[in-house]
Amino acid sequence: MNHLMIDLESMGKKPTAPIVAIGAVFFDPQSGVLGAEFYAAVDLSSAMAQGATPDGDTILWWLKQSAEARAALCTDDTRHITDALSELSAFISRNSDNPRYLKVWGNGANFDNVILRSAYERAGNTCPWQFWNDSDVRTMVLLGKQLEFDPKRNMPFDGIAHNALADARHQAKYVSAIWQRLLPTSTE
Repeated sequence: MNHLMIDLESMGKKPTAPIVAIGAVFFDPQSGVLGAEFYAAVDLSSAMAQGATPDGDTILWWLKQSAEARAALCTDDTRHITDALSELSAFISRNSDNPRYLKVWGNGANFDNVILRSAYERAGNTCPWQFWNDSDVRTMVLLGKQLEFDPKRNMPFDGIAHNALADARHQAKYVSAIWQRLLPTSTE
């Protein structure tokens, strides 16, 4: 599989936002099949020690989320941001057909992928995919709505909302559903 859906939970909205969780799932948008998965809860203080800056509005937003969503961020099983990024890179290397051609999807052209790339830079590591392979979930949602498919109305969420892996799975499912409406397979 050469498509990877990434979802981050962060304590901000800017490229410098500290990451607190990374979820990723490989998927095939043409078939909708989900593949290998990755999840890491990240130690907030380790991200901030590398220069990531939180946003007060985002912290307040997190305080209003479900106990389950907040608990996933406060686990004792958090990883240092550098370790989480290294583990994500190894996961990508193990599971992609060719990382150079890997299409990496994030929810917003200026959010998940940009924040993750900035975190790699602050950690002194190389981002494992090419920037020109960034793909935008929100653009696909806009196209889906033009086809009268709104994932927020037409596709039920399975899992805990605002859990990075559950969100990545859900986004991969609805990107695939829209992809298939845009590029239907031949039945001949």
